[in-house]
Amino acid sequence: MSKLRFAVLVLAIGCSGSAIAQTADGRGACKADYDKYCAGTPPGGGRVVACLNKQLPQLSDACKRVLASRKAQ
Repeated sequence: MSKLRFAVLVLAIGCSGSAIAQTADGRGACKADYDKYCAGTPPGGGRVVACLNKQLPQLSDACKRVLASRKAQ
């Protein structure tokens, strides 16, 4: 894969609306919860965050903190 294609791919992933949080740590904190509760939810338009918020009582503490920090922003 060329360096340019790789850079475009990284940029596209980094800027996508499907990110659960703005940092890699945030996405990692909710990865297991996403896989368990929202795997069928298509990314984009805030759908993943909305799905996770519906499952809030069942989520890990780390993911709850990430979602709370998103609301504060």
